[in-house]
Amino acid sequence: MAAIDNLIDEIERSYEELNAQLADPEVLGDRSRYAGIARKHAELQQVYDLARRFREAERTVADAEGLLGDDASDAEMRDFAQEELGDGRRRLEALGEEIRVRMLTGDPNDAKDVIIEIRAGTGGDEASLFAGDLARMYTRYAQAKGFEVDVLSANENDNGGYKEVTLEVKGQGAFSALKYESGVHRVQRVPATEAAGRIHTSTATVAVLPEAEDIEIAIGPNDLRVDIFRARGPGGQSVNTTDSAVRLTHVPTGVTVSCQDEKSQLQNKERALRILRARLFELEQAKQDEERGAARRTMVGSGDRAQKVRTYNFQQNRVSDHRIGLTSHRIAEVMEGELDEFTEALASEDRRKQLAAAGGG
Repeated sequence: MAAIDNLIDEIERSYEELNAQLADPEVLGDRSRYAGIARKHAELQQVYDLARRFREAERTVADAEGLLGDDASDAEMRDFAQEELGDGRRRLEALGEEIRVRMLTGDPNDAKDVIIEIRAGTGGDEASLFAGDLARMYTRYAQAKGFEVDVLSANENDNGGYKEVTLEVKGQGAFSALKYESGVHRVQRVPATEAAGRIHTSTATVAVLPEAEDIEIAIGPNDLRVDIFRARGPGGQSVNTTDSAVRLTHVPTGVTVSCQDEKSQLQNKERALRILRARLFELEQAKQDEERGAARRTMVGSGDRAQKVRTYNFQQNRVSDHRIGLTSHRIAEVMEGELDEFTEALASEDRRKQLAAAGGG
């Protein structure tokens, strides 16, 4: 029990330190610093709540042991104390294990907002339509979780689908809810334009990026090249009479982001910067994972975009996740955003793998 007590002491100490920093006038006057500390506070909140429940269970056990050790306790009181002692010890064991798992497998990005990039892959127009279906699925799923969803940029084609679309999902725990969606998604169905009724297979690639703050990814003024051009819509027609579209290039890495959906050049630049920071943050994370060795790359949430993660077969009413061998025969509901069956199973498998890799199971 000494190990879990030390862990809880550390959680309580960290939580109180963050509370003190959030009340510090110097921190309150620095927006970026305050945002970073507030995020850490939010990340720790759930495990701190578990720690409080652990302390309550400890008090229950101590009180019950005190009653059992008191010669003045009558038989009825001793029976009650014995029952309380058993319940308290079971709660301590369960809470201790949950705290240990949370601290070991927690992702520092879990509480962050996310940027979801969806790109049509093989399959022409059908792939673009599928990219649109995925964007709608994630929007429904995120909204059901209470998150705010915004389209940061979209490159539509003539059939109403997307060559690529970028969504921003804001809310506490957005990355935690969506981080297992990165990879290649495959659809098997008869396209609306297919007269012969043949099943086509198309793909779309999804990337889920934790949104980076200014303090995490610093972009120097000489690192950025800004190009301004006229926005264009589906089929190449001009959708703007002013040069408001913005292309940002991060010179050191060559990463390029374009935004043209807003009428204001400033708004497009701001949106492009958010996407660029997220992509640079992802590059830095990938570099760190590589340096840590193979352990992280074996995890379910490794985020490899080239990995085939899920197949949506409309004829067979089937959605299959290839990483965990889970199949659902509720494709209509899944496409409406009912993803919990998959996200919860993926999170559980990720925790299991991480504990096994750490020698914990």
